[in-house]
Amino acid sequence: MSGSQPIDTDCITLTRFVLEEQRKYPKATGDLTQLLNAILTAIKAISSAVRKAGIHNLYGISGSSNATGDSVKKLDVLSNDLFINMLTSSYTCSILVSEENEQLIEVEDKFKGKYIVCFDPLDGSSNIDCLVSIGSIFGIYKKTTEGPVSKQDVLQPGENLVCAGYALYGSATMVVLSLGQGVNGFMYDPSIGEFLLTEKNMRIKPRGKIYSLNEGYEMYWDEPTREYVNNKKRPKDGKPYGARYIGSMVADVHRTICYGGIFMYPATSEAPHGKLRIMYEGNPMAYIIEQAGGLAIDGKQRILEIVPTDIHQRCAVFMGSKEDVQDIWELYKRKSS
Repeated sequence: MSGSQPIDTDCITLTRFVLEEQRKYPKATGDLTQLLNAILTAIKAISSAVRKAGIHNLYGISGSSNATGDSVKKLDVLSNDLFINMLTSSYTCSILVSEENEQLIEVEDKFKGKYIVCFDPLDGSSNIDCLVSIGSIFGIYKKTTEGPVSKQDVLQPGENLVCAGYALYGSATMVVLSLGQGVNGFMYDPSIGEFLLTEKNMRIKPRGKIYSLNEGYEMYWDEPTREYVNNKKRPKDGKPYGARYIGSMVADVHRTICYGGIFMYPATSEAPHGKLRIMYEGNPMAYIIEQAGGLAIDGKQRILEIVPTDIHQRCAVFMGSKEDVQDIWELYKRKSS
């Protein structure tokens, strides 16, 4: 029709993209496409719930706490149930790890598959009531042993990830995904119910101009973090970095990928092991950041090299532009020598 936008009849959906990746990526299989479709169904439902939360009275505390002691919101409970129900019925998973469940979730034998999924169903939920962007995070591993599944099947380093991604529920809903060959972004088009490829081969700048962390905890920081932030605020040469902090990891990391810079959630004297959980926050995000050309460390080593000992293990996080992260890594090395 004249004056209207032409319809793209050859759009690349996320499913089409993954099917094409399977031809060139040895870790990807048809089961992975099926698994990702289950995750996308959960994300579509969560996106819809987030946008209707006020109308449907989904705000507020549900009255319980999750495995790590945080108060659980009503939307958290809904999101967790959606992820679990979609994944356990996809015939692709053997075991699940959720931020909201203290124990591993083992899939019934009749539904069992070969993948292990670790997920934070609703990251940044403390921001739900004030309408700040929130998200979902997931990481997918392959079961590497024969026989019944065990905790050891889950406790793999992030380097073993087959796939990692996050959904951002902001001004639009977007899924950012890596299958180990770069990072791509898919915007949700609600008119057709599909995620369409809109951001090809996302790359993070080698150095940015933004640092992101909660400066309210400065009194608890260690010396390298304090010195690094002070250097960014009061540089000897050039302009100071801008400070940006949303308080939702998905939103902060997504902005860091788009604009460059560094996102930090350091260990503190109050939380000496850090606060973010490695299995379903640190590892998936570190994988995406590194696939986009950045770097992610805990202050001592790459996050993806850490071999976890517990499914809810915490870690410090410094991730973003490679040169920015290397700067603070050098500070840690110098202070420890």
